[in-house]
Amino acid sequence: MGKLSGRTAIVTGAAHGIGRGIAEAFAREGADVAVADIANSEQAQPVIEAIQRAGRKSLYVQTDVAKEQQVQAMVDAVLGEFGHIDILVNNAGIFTQALVEDLTIADWDRVLNVNLRGTFLCTHFVLPHMLKQKWGRIINIASQLGYLGGIEVAHYCASKGGVIAFTKALAREVATRNVLVNGIAPGPIMTDLLASETEEWKAAKLAELPIGRFGEVSEVAPTAVFLASDDASYYVGQTLGPNGGDVML
Repeated sequence: MGKLSGRTAIVTGAAHGIGRGIAEAFAREGADVAVADIANSEQAQPVIEAIQRAGRKSLYVQTDVAKEQQVQAMVDAVLGEFGHIDILVNNAGIFTQALVEDLTIADWDRVLNVNLRGTFLCTHFVLPHMLKQKWGRIINIASQLGYLGGIEVAHYCASKGGVIAFTKALAREVATRNVLVNGIAPGPIMTDLLASETEEWKAAKLAELPIGRFGEVSEVAPTAVFLASDDASYYVGQTLGPNGGDVML
């Protein structure tokens, strides 16, 4: 029996990167997994097939987490397919760069809408079902930049700092009702996003990291499995940091 046997999970932004790693790790631990992603079905097919190879059920729902009606429809679809939702991973996010003086209002709104509003909307529509069944795990994916700040990423840092604060506030509201809310704030992880950075940026960031290397998705996913499982039954409002020492709390 896996650590998540009998559980149903939603992972947003699960077609690629950290979200895909978490979705596949959940399936290996026995969970059925709904993949909610703005990506099209062809782009989501590899993670769907990986979930099925693990012997678990999967469901793909194309979803823009910043749009209320799409999120509600996604949650309804998952409930219709699986009958219950036990785990929600709010992973979907976007990243752009600009100095504040050059940052457009449209870019500010877009990043905050996906990263922070999207986390709220998914939680808003899933939470009543968790409270009704008296069991749930919500895992919000933040970033070490939500603690550190960073040049050209004020909007991204604001969104992820908001996710960390939202995690703590919500955890206080629902912990006594057996819904545990925690977060993960990864450092720089080898994904397509990191690959798109310049060599100069990568070299400078590596010089800052105590561990001297970037992380792998496989070094983040186990943290999500832990927080989703009964092993984390006394973790409330915590944001764990697989970040290579970039932030030490």
